[in-house]
Amino acid sequence: MSASSQQHREAAAKQGPVRVAVVTVSDTRTRDNDAGGDLIVERIQSAGHEVVFRAIVKDEPERIDSLLDQITDDTSAQLILLTGGTGISSRDTTFDALSRKLEKVLPGFGELFRVLSFGEVGAAAMLSRATAGTYRGCIVFSMPGSPNAVQLAMDKLILPEIQHLVWEVAR
Repeated sequence: MSASSQQHREAAAKQGPVRVAVVTVSDTRTRDNDAGGDLIVERIQSAGHEVVFRAIVKDEPERIDSLLDQITDDTSAQLILLTGGTGISSRDTTFDALSRKLEKVLPGFGELFRVLSFGEVGAAAMLSRATAGTYRGCIVFSMPGSPNAVQLAMDKLILPEIQHLVWEVAR
């Protein structure tokens, strides 16, 4: 790690816990069977951060759009984590909704996620449209809905940089 990256991480760590919104995008999940959403909440809280909003939304672009606006307008969230709807079936629309909303795209997240996924699921990793970027001063991550994919994204990519990401957007 470069000296400037280390300095940025140290400065970011001083800002305290990150406030997170967790959104499950699904036509079938409920609070009782939302394993991916539960895993995100557990990982966020175990890392000392705070979940300030949680919802399940149908996999429809208009509903996703509206919920993103609600989160940025009505909560203190600095980071929005979406799980589900990132595949290529006709009902997978999270990427489509986000691609119209994100102000700055972080292509590295999707690229790294697919590389890491390839090691676990092989060529099927190319079916994921995991993405990330910024929207209205928040960092937004969209990852697949499977608990294994959530664990990979959270543990290998998001949590190691969570404070640094939020600090960069805020400065």
